[in-house]
Amino acid sequence: MKFYLSRLFSKPWTLKYSQFVCLSALYLVIAFNGIFLSKSFIAATLPSQVNWFFVISVPCLLFCLFVLLLSWASLITFVKPVIIVSVLVSSILFYSTFNYGVIYDKPMLQNILETNSGESLSYLNIYVVVFFILIGVIPAYFFFKVEVVGRFRSRLKSFMLLNFWVFLCCIVISVPFYKDYAAVGRNNRQLISYIIPFAFFGAGYKYLRDNYFCPPLAFTVLDKTPALIDSDASSLTVMVVGETARAANFSLQGYSRDTNDFTSRLGMIYFKDVSSCGTATAISVPCMFSRLGRKDYDARLAQSQDNVLDIIQRSGVEVTWIDNNSSCKGVCARVKAVTIDPSQDNPLCDGHYCYDEILVKELARTIASSQAKHQLVILHMIGSHGPTYFRRYPIDKKRFIPDCPRSDIQNCSNQALINTYDNTIAYTDWVLSELVSLLKSSDISEKSLLYVSDHGESLGEKGLYLHGFPYALAPEEQTHVPMLFWSNKLDKPWFNRCVRHQQIKAFSHDNIFDTLLGLTHVMSSEYQPTTDIFNSCSFH
Repeated sequence: MKFYLSRLFSKPWTLKYSQFVCLSALYLVIAFNGIFLSKSFIAATLPSQVNWFFVISVPCLLFCLFVLLLSWASLITFVKPVIIVSVLVSSILFYSTFNYGVIYDKPMLQNILETNSGESLSYLNIYVVVFFILIGVIPAYFFFKVEVVGRFRSRLKSFMLLNFWVFLCCIVISVPFYKDYAAVGRNNRQLISYIIPFAFFGAGYKYLRDNYFCPPLAFTVLDKTPALIDSDASSLTVMVVGETARAANFSLQGYSRDTNDFTSRLGMIYFKDVSSCGTATAISVPCMFSRLGRKDYDARLAQSQDNVLDIIQRSGVEVTWIDNNSSCKGVCARVKAVTIDPSQDNPLCDGHYCYDEILVKELARTIASSQAKHQLVILHMIGSHGPTYFRRYPIDKKRFIPDCPRSDIQNCSNQALINTYDNTIAYTDWVLSELVSLLKSSDISEKSLLYVSDHGESLGEKGLYLHGFPYALAPEEQTHVPMLFWSNKLDKPWFNRCVRHQQIKAFSHDNIFDTLLGLTHVMSSEYQPTTDIFNSCSFH
C-alpha cells in the first residue's frame, strides 16, 4: 500500500495529448455537470413518447463538445493550465449551483465582480473549503502531476486527429436527433447556463467585451434645464433602497408573522404588487434610477446618460447618497455620496458590516448640516443580505428563534432559516419606523419617505436559495418586492384616500424615475406623469 501511495503522489503519470484531454473532459462532465444532465433528462422525458436514444446521446454529445472546447482553449501548448484552472473554477461553481441554485450568466457575474470583500467572505465556510479541496484541489493536483508526452509536432498531429474524430462523433450524434435537440433547446433555453464551467467562461467573455473592449459611449444629458416648481415651503424626500427583502415575508403583504409591527402603527402605506427590475443589486439599483426601464435596460447605455438623481440635482435640489451596502453601483457618481465605514469605532459596526440603524444617525447628521431648501437623500441599506442573515440585526432585535447563525444556510433547518430571514425583515421595519420618527421631528414643511427593495430572495423554494436567477426564469420570491410610503401629507384625508387607492395597482421599479421627479417637485422634459405613482394625487 505504501508503495502504491508513494507512486501515486510522487511519480507522474504519462499520457498522450489526446488521452489527457479526453480524461479531463470526462472528469469535468461527470464531476460538475450532473445538474445539467439531470435537467436535460427531465426536459427530454416530458413528452408522452420518450426517445431514449436521444436521452442517452446527451452526455455523449456533451463529452465530445468538452473535448473540442478544451483542445481549442488550450492551444495545444497550454493544455495543463487550462484544465487545472477549469477544474478549480468548476468546483466553486458547482458548489454554489448545487447548494443555492445559482446560475452564472452575465448579470450574475457582474454582481459578483461588484461585490466587496466583506460580502465575498460571508460565503466562506468549512463546507466550501472541504468541497473545494475534495473535488477541486486534489483532482487538479493529479492533472498537474500527469506528464503529457510528445513534442509539439506530435501534439499537433494528435490535436488534428482528435478534433477530426470528435467532430465526426458530434455530427453522428446530433444529426439523427436534430429535431429533439432543437425542441428541447428552444423550450429550455436556461439549460445551457448549467454547463460548468463553459457557461461561466462565456459570461466572462461577454462581461469583458462589454466593459473593457467596447468603445465607451458618449455621455448624454437627458435634460439640460430641469426646474423646481415654485414653492415657499421647504421639502425633504428620503428614498430608502432596501436589500434582498421579498414581499412574501411582509405581514403587510398578508404574511402570517408580524414582521411589520412598527411601520403598521405609523400608518405607512404598503404597495402589494411591485416587481423589481432585476434579481441582483448590480442590475436593479442602476435600473430603478434609469430612464430606460427593465425591458430596455442596458448597463453600458445607462452609465452613459443621466439618471434621475442627475436631473433632480441639476434642478437645484441637494442630492445625497448614503450607503451602508457594497456601493451605489455607479448611480451616485455625480452627486454627493457618503459611504458608511464598517471599520469605525462604533457599537453598530463589527469591522465588516454596520447595522442599518446607523443610517438613522447619518440622516439626522445630513439634515442638520444642510442649508438647502430642498433635499433628496437616498439611503442604501444592507437589509436582508445573505447568506449571513444573522449578521443583519443586533441580538436585542432578534424576535424569531432559533435562528441560523452560519453562512452555509442549506445546512440549517428550514424553520431556522426562515426565522433568521424574518428577523432581518422585522429589523428593517424598526429602522424604517425610526427614520419616519426622525422626519416627523423635523421642522421641514413637506416630508416624505419611499422604501422599495432592490430584489427579493429565495429561501429554499424549488431548491433555490439567495437571488440572481435569470429574470425570465426567476421565481416570484426573487422579483416581487415590498414598497412602503409615508408623507406628512397623509394627515390630509383627501391625499390619504388617493394614495390608498393607488396601493392596489401594479407597479415596478420602472415607476421610480418619474415618482422621484414628482416627490421632489422637479419639472423635466423627461417626466412621464403616467408612470408617477402619486401624480393623480396632485402631489405637486
